[in-house]
Amino acid sequence: MEDTLGRLAQVLESRKGADPESSYVARLYDKGLDAILKKIGEEATETVMAAKDGQPERIVSEVADLWFHSLVLLAHQGLGPEAVLAELGRRVGLSGLDEKRRRGD
Repeated sequence: MEDTLGRLAQVLESRKGADPESSYVARLYDKGLDAILKKIGEEATETVMAAKDGQPERIVSEVADLWFHSLVLLAHQGLGPEAVLAELGRRVGLSGLDEKRRRGD
């Protein structure tokens, strides 16, 4: 699993210097943060709708789109999936309620 995320992160990184006319990701980077955030919002909404409809294959497809665009955001911000995986690893075994209290949520 981490290998897939790592390979995808490398591809996304390589698109940073690409011609926006040659790559969807390069076009997103060229449009900037607001365009990337808009796509994440759209994909999150589509994920919720798929879950409400109870269609497993559509849920998987929409979550894949959401993860993809989240990885685009990470790359745009100079981050990678390893940072998120490390944070998730840190949280394994912690109570979600304790974690929320620690953050002040």
